[in-house]
Amino acid sequence: MRIVAGRFRGRALAALGKGDPGAHLRPTTDRTRESLFNMLAGGRFGDPINGARVLDLFAGTGALGLEALSRGATHAVFVDDGTKALALIRQNVAICEAGAETRIIKRDARRLPPNDGLPFDLIFLDPPYAKGMGEQALRQALAQGWIAAEALIVWEESAAILPPEGVTLLESRRYGDTVISLLRAD
Repeated sequence: MRIVAGRFRGRALAALGKGDPGAHLRPTTDRTRESLFNMLAGGRFGDPINGARVLDLFAGTGALGLEALSRGATHAVFVDDGTKALALIRQNVAICEAGAETRIIKRDARRLPPNDGLPFDLIFLDPPYAKGMGEQALRQALAQGWIAAEALIVWEESAAILPPEGVTLLESRRYGDTVISLLRAD
């Protein structure tokens, strides 16, 4: 697994192999991540990456948030409660020398406290598949002030999603066993 483009391009991230099912770690493949970021950079959604504040929920390895930083985002917050995931995120932040631009929060993404800072304008949501956790986390993030109005939300799931109130589905695309849905906060 590598950073695909930008200032961290080519940096190999900490190895996870094919994932860690026990820890629900299922990293987004380089090819899917590249397709996703090409879609975001295509202009249809404006310029959601450059200058963005990124919230990476169920961050896993942190690859999505780090890819966004590599491509011009200014800050990324990684939220995960798994011991293995937190260790991988710390390793990957160190590999990219991005400590000053990141914050790691050890917490279940479905139980975010009220946000005490600025809201985020690019959100990555990659919950364990088919468990309904994405809906819960997104509702909580919206209710607690983590998501800015007009924020772009990128949600990875194994099937089509049912967006909660407060967001609008813009587009969905399938990449193998992954469905990436793009949503806009109302």
